[in-house]
Amino acid sequence: MAEFLATPLGTFLLILVQALGIVAFVMLSLLFLVYGDRKIWAAVQMRRGPNVVGPWGILQSVADALKYVVKEIVVPAGADKFVYFLAPMLSFVLAILAWAVIPFDKGWVLADINVAILFVFAISSLEVYGVIMGGWASNSKYPFLGSLRSAAQMISYEVSLGLIIIGVIISTGSLNFSDIVAAQDGSFGLFSWYWLPHLPMVVLFFVSALAETNRPPFDLPEAESELVAGFMVEYSSTAYLLFMAGEYIAIFLMCALISLLFFGGWLSPIPGIADGWWWMVAKMWVFFFMFAMVKAIVPRYRYDQLMRIGWKVFLPLSLGWVVLVAFLARYEVLGGAWARWTMGG
Repeated sequence: MAEFLATPLGTFLLILVQALGIVAFVMLSLLFLVYGDRKIWAAVQMRRGPNVVGPWGILQSVADALKYVVKEIVVPAGADKFVYFLAPMLSFVLAILAWAVIPFDKGWVLADINVAILFVFAISSLEVYGVIMGGWASNSKYPFLGSLRSAAQMISYEVSLGLIIIGVIISTGSLNFSDIVAAQDGSFGLFSWYWLPHLPMVVLFFVSALAETNRPPFDLPEAESELVAGFMVEYSSTAYLLFMAGEYIAIFLMCALISLLFFGGWLSPIPGIADGWWWMVAKMWVFFFMFAMVKAIVPRYRYDQLMRIGWKVFLPLSLGWVVLVAFLARYEVLGGAWARWTMGG
């Protein structure tokens, strides 16, 4: 068997199985993410939520997905059909593609590349094209306005996310996610993780992730009261499902990034307890719970408020933090808390 896996065909089949495993994990998680999202909103609003299809309503997401798939696809008469259908597929495929470099445990990663962070940012930067193409191809002013707002919002908060991650890169001296997790492996458990030395930026990263993924209270591109449904207003059936699936997958990706960059990834929070992939998945679900709670309890921002926070508050703070971390790492303040590369991280 080992000899077969060493051949080109064996290597191809091994990579294919690993890739399908990641896709299966993400898609199965997607069903439970939507279910959990709706149950959390229902609990906050003191109602039941999904409770009919399947035990405790756990098959409601499957029923909704089937409903979208079997519905008739309605295409606007003046739409550019090629771009119209390419946009949701692009958004969905790019959201899946970023998971190729996300490690779930030591060695549990499809592509353990040295520039994993750059890969994720390149993919996330391309996702804005799916939104713009979807709004433009519909040949209607309302989705086009929604796509422009979404593009401006996503680009604005990508800047803050990038600068915050640069601080983590400076502390680690690596763009590899596995190295970043290894740098947080200390004898103090959860107090060795990056959330403590980079504490101010954890909050900024979480809020920027909300805006980057068009998540409430920053869901301006989909603001029902203003633009009906933003760039997706002319979409229906499977095409609409792909847009929504891509959005939830991107949200779950942000949960994975927060876990890896600031909360130790697969590391155990308590010294002496075994590390493992279950810690990584548990942390991702905790952060998704926080995403859902924000949507349930925080009112929507105005668009000018959203852009003002991004450019006048988050950008200066994250830029100043990069300078400060560079100084703290250079002089190894507090025993090198911001310079883990000096300790072999």
